[in-house]
Amino acid sequence: MFHNRMPRYEILSADAMETLDRGWRRLVSELGVEFMSQRALDLLGAAGQKVEGDKVFFDPEWILEQVAKAPREFDLQARNPAHNLHIGGDAMAFGAVYGPPFVREGDVRRDATMDDFERFTKLAQTFPVLDSAGGVICEPNDTPLDSRHLDMTYALATLTDKPFMGNVVSGPNARDTIELTSILLGGSAGREAGRASIEQTPALISLINCNSPLRWDDRMLDSLFEYAEANQAVVLTPFILMGAMSPVTIPAALVQQIAEALTGIALAQTIRPGCPVVFGSFLSNIDMQSGSPTFGTPESGIGLLCTGQIARHFGLPFRSGGTLTSSQVPDAQAGYEALMTLMPTFLAGANWVMHSAGWLEGGLVAGFEKFVVDVELLQMLQHEFTPLEIDEESLAFGAHEEVGAGGHFLGAMHTMERFRTCFYRPLLSSSENYERWMRNGAQDTAARAGKIYQQKLEEYEQPALDEGVRQEMEEFVTRRRKELGD
Repeated sequence: MFHNRMPRYEILSADAMETLDRGWRRLVSELGVEFMSQRALDLLGAAGQKVEGDKVFFDPEWILEQVAKAPREFDLQARNPAHNLHIGGDAMAFGAVYGPPFVREGDVRRDATMDDFERFTKLAQTFPVLDSAGGVICEPNDTPLDSRHLDMTYALATLTDKPFMGNVVSGPNARDTIELTSILLGGSAGREAGRASIEQTPALISLINCNSPLRWDDRMLDSLFEYAEANQAVVLTPFILMGAMSPVTIPAALVQQIAEALTGIALAQTIRPGCPVVFGSFLSNIDMQSGSPTFGTPESGIGLLCTGQIARHFGLPFRSGGTLTSSQVPDAQAGYEALMTLMPTFLAGANWVMHSAGWLEGGLVAGFEKFVVDVELLQMLQHEFTPLEIDEESLAFGAHEEVGAGGHFLGAMHTMERFRTCFYRPLLSSSENYERWMRNGAQDTAARAGKIYQQKLEEYEQPALDEGVRQEMEEFVTRRRKELGD
């Protein structure tokens, strides 16, 4: 986990914040938000909000009262306490790509498989810069649809000892995820102890997407109820591509994002006051010539910076950012678009960063080589955003005394004591001269990344797990798979 103690870059004036505040209040009170769940409608109606059909018209002050119940910061436990996370404040946590149905490995683009899912999970365990493998790192299309959530959760729980994300396809899937996680953290005492443990300190963080514009659908709401009732963290995220799911102007998208995120957070706090929530943001735009989604755009970067300021205004941890790109392959476009998203992610101090490694082709593809490229970017930016230590030793006056005018510092004692750690050492980048680069095969970035991920998989060591816990998890998966008919 990285602590970003640099000053936050903020671009919204007080007047701008006041205008945005008026905007979201009008949306929730005059236009309303749809909730495609009778359970949610009944709960919000009982709380005094105006319900007409599937639409809820909110009192903005009531929303703010509910939002104020949410914790500003919270902890997320892992089965290895060394990997426990703090969400909020100056802490930044990074998870891998989420959701692609396809993978790219070298020149091959194909359907994702369970083997791919497991290999990405192992890579996330291997690289310390990643705090979580995430959730649906890729969609394993070779496993049954009804029960693949069991396979994915089991893989996340056993192949890593870092926190992971819960399945949100349905309420029953969410319950299964909670049950498996309870077993995982229950130790020899079993599931009941695990449930008490994760209810006290959350172990799951789950993505609840709004069906923008202004609609929360039934499957996501069913999952929200399960996780909120169990006191597990939920990331309430509007999914906005400007020009398609919101008006084309950034202020309009921000107002809509606030309205959607806050209504979801208000519902979560109505379900269980004080449950951990994250103000989510997934904000980009479409290409107005083709209609295709675009990522790593200047507009998405501006929106990300604004979102950080907005979330802090409401006293909430926030999720955004990643290494997003529209590129089909891990080329120069993939690199500069990823950086265009990742740099404002650090400048804004996003607390939970999804899609931090492996995103390609607008999120349709999880790429093995791109995973390594993104790890390099993460490592470099974490290094860059670590505050300087300025003291007598770092001023190195003694080195000047030793070298004198016109000399060089290569052999100075100060250099010799620090040369192994004084500068960032690249994982992927090449600084070889041309002749040496040619002798070594003239490999480009993607080729070098391919060798690195393969080497990391060969070096992977599965973290130890109590055999009793493993057996209980396997028995649960087997039973539930039969119950689901797979």
